[in-house]
Amino acid sequence: MTEVTLQHIRAARDRIAGKVEQTATALSLSLSEHLGAPVYLKLEHRQTTGAFKLRGASNAIASLGPEDRARGVVAASTGNHGRALAHAAKLEGMRAVICMSRLVPQNKLDEIRRLDAEIRIVGNSQDDAQQEVDRLVAEEGLVMLPPFDHPDIIAGQGTLGLEIIEQVPDAAAVLVPLSGGGLASGVAAAVKGVSPRTKVIGVSMARGAAMKASLDAARPVLVEELSTLADSLGGGIGLDNRLTFAMCRDLLDDVVLLSEDEIAAGIRHAYEQEREIVEGAGSVGIAALLAGKVRVDGPTVAILSGRNIDMTLHRRIVCGKAPSTVERAA
Repeated sequence: MTEVTLQHIRAARDRIAGKVEQTATALSLSLSEHLGAPVYLKLEHRQTTGAFKLRGASNAIASLGPEDRARGVVAASTGNHGRALAHAAKLEGMRAVICMSRLVPQNKLDEIRRLDAEIRIVGNSQDDAQQEVDRLVAEEGLVMLPPFDHPDIIAGQGTLGLEIIEQVPDAAAVLVPLSGGGLASGVAAAVKGVSPRTKVIGVSMARGAAMKASLDAARPVLVEELSTLADSLGGGIGLDNRLTFAMCRDLLDDVVLLSEDEIAAGIRHAYEQEREIVEGAGSVGIAALLAGKVRVDGPTVAILSGRNIDMTLHRRIVCGKAPSTVERAA
C-alpha cells in the first residue's frame, strides 16, 4: 500500500466501533473571541487511554489474523502508542512488548505497566528503542505495530478526521499535532477526502521536529531527539519511511513550529481558560493560535491529542515556571 485512502479510513471506523470513544468537539469562547473567528477544540485527550493513539492501535489489532494474534505484538513508543497498544492487546488477551527510550516520562511508563505489557528501556532515542523492536521481531517472532508508519495505524487515526468534519462541517482549517505523521496523514486524508478545501496544518515543536526537517529536505532525514515539553512528538520518522512522509508532503497545507515557551503557554491556556488538562503535544494547536503562527480565516479546529502529562510538571507550568526551569519527569 502506497497511500491510505478515505475508503480505508471509513472501514477502520466500522472496525473499531465500540472499542474507542467518539470524542466531542467544543467551541472555545476564549479563543474565538481572541481570534475573531470560531475556534473549536477536538477533545481527543478524553479518549479512553488519554490520547488519540487508541484509534490506530485498536484498528491494527483488529486487523490481525489468528496466527499473528498468537505471536503477540511489539512497538517502539514515546509513551502514548505503547499505552494504547497495551490496552488493545490486553482486551484481546495478547502479549504486548513496548520498547522505549530513557526520555519517556515516568508517568507514561507506569500506565503501560498497569496494563500488564512488557517494557524494555533502550537508549536515548526512539531510534534506539526501534533496534530492540527489530531484534524481538527477528528472534521471537513478534508482530511489529509501529506508532505511525503503518496503514492500519494511519487509517485508525484518520477516523478522528471523519469525526471532525461531521462535527464542524464548515471547518476552514484543522490544526493537528505532527510527529511521525500517523495522526497528521490520517486526519488529512479523511478531511481532504470529505472537504477538499479545508486546510490541514501540522504543528510541532522546534526542538527535534523530524517530519518538518524531512519535508524541508524532500526526503526522510535523521534529527537529534531532544528533551521537550511536547515529548510525545519526539522521535524520527525512519529513513525507510513508506507512507507518512509522502502523505504529509502531499496533503498538509503547512507546518508550523513552536518554542518551548509557546508550548507552555498552550498548556496554561488549556487549563486556565478551557478547564482542560493536556500534555505538551496536546496543546500545540492552541499554542499555535495564541502565538499567531496560524492565520484564522474561518472556523478552525485544534486537536487536543492527549492528556498524559506528569502532574508535577503540569503544576509547575500552570504556576508560571519557565520551560528552562521545569524539571521533566524522565
